[in-house]
Amino acid sequence: MTKVFIDGSEGTTGLRIRERLAERKDLQMLEIDPDLRKDPAERKRLIESADYAFLCLPDAAAIEACELCENPDTVIIDTSTAHRVDSGWAYGFPELSDAFYEKIRTSKRIAVPGCYASGFIMLAYPLVAMGILGSDYPFTVPALSGYSGAGKKAIALYEAEERAAELDSPREYALSQMHKHLPEMKIITGLDHEPVFIPTVDDYYCGMIVNVPLHARLMKKKMSPGELRDMYAQYYLDKPFIRVREFGSEKEKGGFVAANEMAGLDRADIIVSGNDERIQVMSVFDNLGKGASGAAIECLNISMGIDPASSLSL
Repeated sequence: MTKVFIDGSEGTTGLRIRERLAERKDLQMLEIDPDLRKDPAERKRLIESADYAFLCLPDAAAIEACELCENPDTVIIDTSTAHRVDSGWAYGFPELSDAFYEKIRTSKRIAVPGCYASGFIMLAYPLVAMGILGSDYPFTVPALSGYSGAGKKAIALYEAEERAAELDSPREYALSQMHKHLPEMKIITGLDHEPVFIPTVDDYYCGMIVNVPLHARLMKKKMSPGELRDMYAQYYLDKPFIRVREFGSEKEKGGFVAANEMAGLDRADIIVSGNDERIQVMSVFDNLGKGASGAAIECLNISMGIDPASSLSL
């Protein structure tokens, strides 16, 4: 039976991974004594005893955990930011290309993408890879997320009985343009420059929408919104974790797209709208699903050589 250890199982991502794997009969979950959660020797023992170790930790602690592991057979799946642009690690977004999938399948070190980064990269990577946009395209990325992605302290603030009035409204942050997801957004997509990224957190638990506005006049290969939608559908053909909605599908909901409509699911939907001059491409998904724990388990399943959707909801 495959042994799995979650280092950082009390955090939001770790808890979701645990919940999704709880009913698996092919896995043995290794547990740490709560009093020893921060004990390096006990963490080292459990990481090295595991076939797969999930790291659901801050960056510094994730780096420390990797240093603790001397078992060459342990596969580490890191959900932190620490290793996402490290060339020695597989970037955990298998739908981007066969090369990404194969590196995940064969690597002992897998970095799970950031939630915002996932939403941007699934939209921008095909545009650059297919030569529709140049690597120098000046991307701007407005995005909206529920508060669950902000961590345990922020969740407690939002869910407190008495809280600041400002939490009732959307709040933009990372205003210095130094958000931790920017390096992977640039490097994985092959861009010359980091995009202008405008993240916003709002008063709902989970769900995310990431926008990529496009000016048709700046395209290297000019396409209509319908043609662009068909390009995405072909690019992600037979990729069950990414679905491309029909052009104009938002009319079914009065022209609205809700950021939380994919909550509880582990796939992402791509929507293309706009006109022949200005096009809006967006990804909608659960920031704790395809944006975190769902993506981590998808990588586990690929590495194990089983159905990538095992334990997941599509």
